[in-house]
Amino acid sequence: MPTVTLKNIPSKLHQKLKARAASHRRSLNSEIITCLESVVEAVPTDALLRRARFLREQVSGVVHDSDLKSLKNQGRP
Repeated sequence: MPTVTLKNIPSKLHQKLKARAASHRRSLNSEIITCLESVVEAVPTDALLRRARFLREQVSGVVHDSDLKSLKNQGRP
């Protein structure tokens, strides 16, 4: 596996990463990899906004809580 060396990490950031790693019961290295994966694999904000706008256009009028409850219960005994 490839290796990356991080240099000049600010002390506060290092301490926060160590605290996160401890709270998740991971090594510091594993925590950093997990943080990087979550950022790199995140859906870009503009794509989420486009999807939200598309879905909003599919709904005509106002959706009320009673409508949502009815839709959730469709097909349930």
